[in-house]
Amino acid sequence: MDPVSQILNMLFTVEAFLLIFVIVLLKSSVKFVPQNRAWLIERFGKYQSTKEAGLNFIVPFIDRIAADRSLKEQAQDVPSQSAITKDNISLIVDGVLYFRVLDPYKATYGVDDYVFAVTQLAQTTMRSELGKMELDKTFEERDLLNTNIVAAINQASEPWGIQVLRYEIKDIVPPNSVMEAMEAQMKAERVKRAQILESEGDRQAAINVAEGKKQSQVLAAEAEKAEQILRAEGEAQAIIAVAEAQADALLKVGAAADTEQGQKAIQLDLATKAIAAKEAIARESSVVLLPESGTDASSLVAQGMSIINSLNNKQKNS
Repeated sequence: MDPVSQILNMLFTVEAFLLIFVIVLLKSSVKFVPQNRAWLIERFGKYQSTKEAGLNFIVPFIDRIAADRSLKEQAQDVPSQSAITKDNISLIVDGVLYFRVLDPYKATYGVDDYVFAVTQLAQTTMRSELGKMELDKTFEERDLLNTNIVAAINQASEPWGIQVLRYEIKDIVPPNSVMEAMEAQMKAERVKRAQILESEGDRQAAINVAEGKKQSQVLAAEAEKAEQILRAEGEAQAIIAVAEAQADALLKVGAAADTEQGQKAIQLDLATKAIAAKEAIARESSVVLLPESGTDASSLVAQGMSIINSLNNKQKNS
């Protein structure tokens, strides 16, 4: 091979090497950061910059990606742990912590492992908050407990560039003895409510029965009163009608007795009544005393007529 060919081959090899070097250099310097992520760049081991989502450039072989931080919300399990309440009851509690990285620089250089740190902080804060509450309150006021834990963690984790969004307690497990006591208490409470409801029902039933009897007695009294009023009004009207009839009868009898025919009719009626009276006396008594001339009907009639005449004469003289 002649010297010219050797030189050309050498130049071609150098150009190819340079082309490959340039391609590798460009690939090393051009970085595409994904959405909701942040890359921390170090130059010679010292923090240089934070690259956010999009197209970014770094100096090859000098700059390096020291950390890749996610800016999304993250969910982290808080392991089960023992905590003691204000009334000295031991509980087993676990939960879920939701947080996100606000400052990638602080999350990288402010703490060694921010996930481990925030989890441990959540556990200690949860034990501290549970120690301020009694057992019954831990079940009734979970929202307040979660809020207090989030506020305490955010205050402590601010130097780490971490924001805790919420904390949710998953399970609160008391000891078996406390569970049995709580079940007995709930059973007693249910029995108490059942007895109260039953007594209220009996009371209402008794009130309804009494009200019914009272109303029936009132209605019966009003009915009796109305009946007595109607009976009294009927009797009064009957008495008035009888009196008016008797008065009409007396007026008619008086008018008839004032005539000659009426006088004869009265005399005949009196004689008939006298005979009937003597006959009744004779039937009921074994001994009857009569005047000598009173044994026959004609004498009786004559006596009756003489009595009537004497009465008439007295009326005329008067």
